[in-house]
Amino acid sequence: MTAPSGRSDIVDAHHHLWVRSRHPQPWIDPATMAAIDADFTPADLARVARAAGVAGSVVVQANSTEAETVDLLGTAADDTLVRGVVGWLDVTADDVVDRLARLRAARGGDLLVGIRYSVQDEPDPTFLDRADVRRGIAAVGAAGLAFDLLVRQHQLGAAGRVARDLPEVRFVLDHLGKPALGGPDLAGWARDLHALAAWTNTTAKLSGLVTEVQRSSWTPDDLRPAVDHALDAFGPDRLMFGSDWPVCLLASSYDRWVDTLAGLLDPLGPDERAAIWRHTARRAYRLEAS
Repeated sequence: MTAPSGRSDIVDAHHHLWVRSRHPQPWIDPATMAAIDADFTPADLARVARAAGVAGSVVVQANSTEAETVDLLGTAADDTLVRGVVGWLDVTADDVVDRLARLRAARGGDLLVGIRYSVQDEPDPTFLDRADVRRGIAAVGAAGLAFDLLVRQHQLGAAGRVARDLPEVRFVLDHLGKPALGGPDLAGWARDLHALAAWTNTTAKLSGLVTEVQRSSWTPDDLRPAVDHALDAFGPDRLMFGSDWPVCLLASSYDRWVDTLAGLLDPLGPDERAAIWRHTARRAYRLEAS
């Protein structure tokens, strides 16, 4: 792939790295997820990302442990492509402030730009309404970090409420809330997405969509409704590109997703496209210019 014209300094706001001997990924099913049943290193990322015009990236936790976050911070400190780390922290813990301080004291701790907790795995759809959860998220915001919202479609309502009630926190919605593309309730997802976007402390990632399509052979038109709704809800200035590599390999190569998104964004003006490809991520995560 040749990097798209005018996009030689893309920021990939969402990808993962893992070496399973250090940090197992038990959520990977070898039978149904053979494409990602492997280790993925910074060198592997650089080969595909730089060819697509990526000049900087944000690595996001995949294992719900502080140990993985510490390792990702060390990786970022040694890597020229990774500019920030969204790590994991138990936001229900009583000592969130102390835990954040320990992460920042680790090597590469100055590259911690956000925290993510796997809300999508919580059975309670109102998990984000809990007082202890909100106390932890508020502490993340007070530390100057973004909070990534990893939620499923049915949890978007609670995401909107926490964004409304904690206006001092910068919230970043991962994967547009995982809409069931082609499913019967896309209208409900769009309604809740617009409700979340009403709060100006929110941004969202155009990422993870290729693995939400309810068909094995997808086309750009399958993804277009989600991208169009996101543009209408957030506008280009609050949207950012994310590859979700290597998870995207379950349905797409890195370059195919970049090409697909480029085509879907083609009607926008150059400044609007530049916001999505780089400026929103830099602002949301307070990254140094790539």
